[in-house]
Amino acid sequence: MPRARRELSELIAFRSVADERQYPREECVAAAEWVRDAFLDAGIESAELIETIDGSYAVVGQRKAVGGAPTVLLYSHYDVQPPGDSALWASEPFELTERDGRWYGRGSADCKGNVVMHLLALRALGSDWGVGVTVVSEGSEEMGTGGLEDLVEKRPELFAADVIIIADTGNAAVGQPTVTTTLRGIANVVVRVDTLAGEVHSGMYGGPAPDALAALIALLATLRDEHGNTVVDDLPADQAWDGVDYAPERFRADAGVLDGVDLAGSASVADAVWARPALTILGIDCPPVVGSAAAISPTASARLNLRVPPGIDAQVAQDALVAHLHAHVPWNARVSVEREAIGSPFRARTDGPGYAALGDALEEAFGAPVGSAGQGGSIPLCNVLAQTFPHAEIVLMGVEEPQCRIHAPNESVDPSEIENLAVAEALFLQTLGASDR
Repeated sequence: MPRARRELSELIAFRSVADERQYPREECVAAAEWVRDAFLDAGIESAELIETIDGSYAVVGQRKAVGGAPTVLLYSHYDVQPPGDSALWASEPFELTERDGRWYGRGSADCKGNVVMHLLALRALGSDWGVGVTVVSEGSEEMGTGGLEDLVEKRPELFAADVIIIADTGNAAVGQPTVTTTLRGIANVVVRVDTLAGEVHSGMYGGPAPDALAALIALLATLRDEHGNTVVDDLPADQAWDGVDYAPERFRADAGVLDGVDLAGSASVADAVWARPALTILGIDCPPVVGSAAAISPTASARLNLRVPPGIDAQVAQDALVAHLHAHVPWNARVSVEREAIGSPFRARTDGPGYAALGDALEEAFGAPVGSAGQGGSIPLCNVLAQTFPHAEIVLMGVEEPQCRIHAPNESVDPSEIENLAVAEALFLQTLGASDR
C-alpha cells in the first residue's frame, strides 16, 4: 500500500484531461507512458500505446494464456475530468493529499485509483498467474469521443477475453462489496423556443407579448409531475430495482442534499437512480441576472439530459422526448430540437462461472456478502464489448463508492477500497487459473 500511494501520487500529477483546449496533449501522452511502463513492471509481457481516431492513446498490454487457460481483460482509464474551479478544492487537484484517512485528488477514484488497484492485484499474483491477462487503459473515456470503441471494432483480436473486468464503478458503500449489473443509457437533446423577432421593452409590451424564457420554463416543467417524478409522454417510468437497497438517508448524505429539502419523486431511491428514466436540465441559455435589461426574451434554449434504464431503447426514448417537447410547448411558440448522440443502456449477464468466482473472491476479501447495484452513468464501451464478444462475461466494479465525489471538487478515494478490491481481483485471477489446471 505505501507503493500504491506513491504510484497514485505520481499518476495524479499528470493533468490528463483529454481536451487540448484546457491542458496540453503532452500531459495525456506522459500519463499513457507511465501506465504502460507500470503494467510492464507488474508482469505484463508486452504493452504499447495505440493512437485512436480521436487522437487519444489507448494502453494495451498482454500476458498470453498458456495451454488453453482463460484470458481476463482488465479495463481502466487514465484520463480525468477537468478539475473545475480550483477555489472549490481544499487542496491542489493534481496533488495527492491525505485527509482523515482518504486520499484526495482529481482521478484518485475515477479512474486512476482503479489503475493502481489493477497493478496491486497483478503484483500480488507473483510469477505464476495461471491465466492470460490483457490490460486496457483508455485515454479519452471522460470526453466520450469514442476512440476505444472504434479500436475494439477495428481490432477485436486485441480485446478477446473470457472475462472482462471494467474497473470504473464502485461499491454501494465503503466495505460493502458490490458488482454493478446495469448501466443507464443516455439520450440528450437541446431544445430552443422562439417567440419574437427580437427583444422588446417589457413595459411597453409585457403581458401579451410571448416571453420565450417563460415558454421554455413552462415547457420544462411538463417533464416532472407534482411529486418530482420524470414524466415523458409514452416513456415507461414504473420499473423496479431488485438488487441492493439505497437508503434515503445515505443518498441524502452522498448527494449533499440540504437539510429540510425533500428528495424528488415518489419512487424508492434505488428504483429512481437505477431502474427508471431521469430527466436533468443541464443548462439554459438566457440573459444573465447581472446586466439584464427590462426586455422580453425572444428566444431561449436548454440542454436536457435523459438517462435511460435497461429495457428501454435509447433511440425510442429520445424520440419520445422530442415528441413530448413539440406537443407541450405553450402559446404555439416555435420549438426546435437538436438531437445529440445516444448511448444505449447495458445489462450484464450474471449467471456465468466468472461471476460466481468473482463473487466468492469479493466476499473473502471484504468479509461481507456481495450485492448488486445499478449505475446512473453510462459506459458505451460495455455495449461494444458485449456485441463484439457475446460469450464473454462482463463485470463492472471498482473503487468509486459514493463518498468519492467523482467529477466534483475534492474527489477522493478510501485506500481500503483499493486494497480490498486488489486482493479480491488477485484471488479471482488465482482461482480462475487454478480451476483450469
